[in-house]
Amino acid sequence: MELLRLATAGSVDDGKSTLIGRLLYDSKAIYDDILKSAEQVSRRQSAEYLNLALLTDGLRAEREQGITIDVAYRYFATPRRKFILADTPGHVQYTRNMVTGASTADLALIMVDARNGVLEQSRRHAVIASLLGIRHMVVCVNKMDLVDFSYDAFAPIRDEFRGILNDLNVENAHFIPMSALDGDNVVEESARMPWHTGGPLLAYLEQVDVTYDPGERPLRLPVQYVIRPMRHEYHDYRGYAGTVADGIVKVGQDVEILPSGKTTQVIAVETPDGEADQASGPVAVTVRLADDFDISRGDMISSLDRAPRTTQNFDATICWMSDTNLLREGTTLRIKHTTRIARALITSLSSRIDINTLSAQPDCAELKLNEIGRVSIRTSTPLVCDDYTYNRTTGSFILIDESTNETVAAGMIGSPGFGDFASS
Repeated sequence: MELLRLATAGSVDDGKSTLIGRLLYDSKAIYDDILKSAEQVSRRQSAEYLNLALLTDGLRAEREQGITIDVAYRYFATPRRKFILADTPGHVQYTRNMVTGASTADLALIMVDARNGVLEQSRRHAVIASLLGIRHMVVCVNKMDLVDFSYDAFAPIRDEFRGILNDLNVENAHFIPMSALDGDNVVEESARMPWHTGGPLLAYLEQVDVTYDPGERPLRLPVQYVIRPMRHEYHDYRGYAGTVADGIVKVGQDVEILPSGKTTQVIAVETPDGEADQASGPVAVTVRLADDFDISRGDMISSLDRAPRTTQNFDATICWMSDTNLLREGTTLRIKHTTRIARALITSLSSRIDINTLSAQPDCAELKLNEIGRVSIRTSTPLVCDDYTYNRTTGSFILIDESTNETVAAGMIGSPGFGDFASS
């Protein structure tokens, strides 16, 4: 079955965790012990109903405060599709957690409280989801039971949010009125909103097309490990293991080894299921090549056409994640990009991005926790990379504090979604 990765987003108390709880509960994807624990906590809280948010809010602090703090991943499946769902925090204080949870998502569920309309934080999360390259968004106008299931309450929110997504160049947007608490338009179609003809959320998630044809994409295979068996009968064996990040690797294919620029041919493709004629991402493979070149971890096996660029200098958008350090011009860190690790110098910090106004603040001396900014970076060794808007794997990286080994930033090479804003 196809796998769909999705993430929730939106303001505090819009009902993200409740929606996920409803999806899990109605699709019967809850273990008995978790359900029993949620029922017990609901009774202690004197709730008149099962608090569905407790099915995802696992931390004690989350349950006590009624807010999501950390990213909670949940797995469920229907006969049509498998899902990995990330419940990400809505509070601005936990922007870094939202970025982490949404970074691998194919689709974002953006929650809006029907009583409050589009809030600043709802807009903020839509922008971050767009920044992270999520091109499919479902706007869930929740708590329709508190506005009498009125179309007149739903329509203005839909129209306002559609304008925001148009500004962000999001072409695949879907709008669903719902009550996550009661289950209206979540798994089952609501009889209380006959004016909505787009079906429930789960039906949309089962059929939305987020696939692409890997045959139309250039090969990207970062080398993770060089396999040289020590047994005598395999003394001529040399394999290069890694996960296909994009495109297709085929037997007989001419490829380029970067950053050296040498060319050779693929003579074998080995997958977890044995040898194959070809493999596409995201499958772990071992390839054998016609020539014995000096290839090591961090190198890239690429198609000859539309090859990635090799550079030590690039611009990027980063989200700063450290609550103990600040990012300033001249800061030296360690960078991990695909399978390569190098040292990185922040040569300039050009601006801080105001997520709420989509504008750049050029007079910026530093970045603090949860702030997003534009930087220029120089690395100690060349990176083989693409712009993030072209390839999310070869266009992303993390920055690591060398003294503490703390991951302090997540970055996107190029200007994903913010090229127009940086000059505003």
